[in-house]
Amino acid sequence: MFRTAVGAPPTPPKPVPCLCGGEAFAVCAATPPLVPDPMPSPFPSPRLIACVGVLCCLATGGLPGAEEKRLPKADTPVEAKLGNRSAEGRGAAVRYGGATAQSEAAVERGLRWLVVHQRDDGSWHFDHRTDACMSYCTQPGSEASTTAATAMALLPMLGAGYTHRQGEYQDLVQRGLDYLRTRGVTTSYGFDLRDGSMYGHALATIALCEAYAMTQDPVLHAPAQGALRFIEYVQDAKGGGWRYNPGEPGDTTVTGWMLMALKSGQMAKLQVATPAIFQAERFLSSVQNEDGSMYGYMTRKPRKSTSAEALLCRMYTGWRRDRPELQKGVAHLAEWGPAKDDIYYDYYATQVMFHYAGPQWDGWNRKMREWLIAAQDRAGHAAGSWYIEPGRTDTVGRISAAAGGRLYSTSMAVLILEVYYRHMPLYSQAAVSGGF
Repeated sequence: MFRTAVGAPPTPPKPVPCLCGGEAFAVCAATPPLVPDPMPSPFPSPRLIACVGVLCCLATGGLPGAEEKRLPKADTPVEAKLGNRSAEGRGAAVRYGGATAQSEAAVERGLRWLVVHQRDDGSWHFDHRTDACMSYCTQPGSEASTTAATAMALLPMLGAGYTHRQGEYQDLVQRGLDYLRTRGVTTSYGFDLRDGSMYGHALATIALCEAYAMTQDPVLHAPAQGALRFIEYVQDAKGGGWRYNPGEPGDTTVTGWMLMALKSGQMAKLQVATPAIFQAERFLSSVQNEDGSMYGYMTRKPRKSTSAEALLCRMYTGWRRDRPELQKGVAHLAEWGPAKDDIYYDYYATQVMFHYAGPQWDGWNRKMREWLIAAQDRAGHAAGSWYIEPGRTDTVGRISAAAGGRLYSTSMAVLILEVYYRHMPLYSQAAVSGGF
């Protein structure tokens, strides 16, 4: 829906040397603005980490200058950036990250619930009541985007190492990926996976990028790259964020998912325009409070869920662990603790605390892990799933839980319990030596 304002394509940024030996890209000041386009077994195989990429030298130095962003070295293999893909690496992540046999069993039960709720065409729906379910499982969602629902079911599979090339769910994952590829629309501005929801596009892009990074399946390259291009084209050129419609002033929730999608593309060694990341950082600054330790939705009025999401984005875009604003933000999350009525907040806050590590993570992890294990349904057709009843304190979490229903709650809960091996800790020496 958007195109550049001039006929010729913008001049790409010129590569400049990175201190680590890779390449950094300067923002191209000549990039034209966007204008409306008139075109309408518990462990049958080693678990792989489906983590998203980060900027080069993130943990050790930040940026040498405001004009540069550091990207992974061009010759760095994906395997090096996903250092816990091996069985040994996964085992170490589980041992030192804080998972238990009980939490791992809960992950497997959650995945099995997702498996039996896949539809014949390879998709999942937030209204999970398939023929196999026969409406035995309650709390269906109301959101209509099937790309969002399908991606939300695939991400926990990928996070646990199950791809269309490895593991016992190969056929299921293949059919899910095929559904995303066939559901998308090829346009002059990229591969549109919205299916009625910008969230759906972001989530489907993450799933395609992670699957491509984990398998190097050439069939996934074009749709993943096209989906990234679409994200760049629909970004708000003025404010730097994303929302429900192309070019619309952004909000923190859609922006967060879009930024994670761009990072997934970087991890997969796909092309990502650095100016899009700069612009997203500008949006985050526009909604920050307390100098960046808390964040609002579209204004500076802080909320817990958007604070957690934005802090994770700040981590991925280069904030060092010793940055005062980040330290203060982590202290806020530790004080608030896990929420039993906002799985959206829990999802982002758990990642922030995991990456930050230390005693605050240990306390958070025990509470979050044990509560999720206890909250999982154990009886009937709903066994293995979750439905986290939304509270009334945060509009973002309440709307997400109601629209996504049981499938959304289950996906988010499993992803939280996979945090120990799904992501490499951003501030660890392993992440640095792995080429991040």
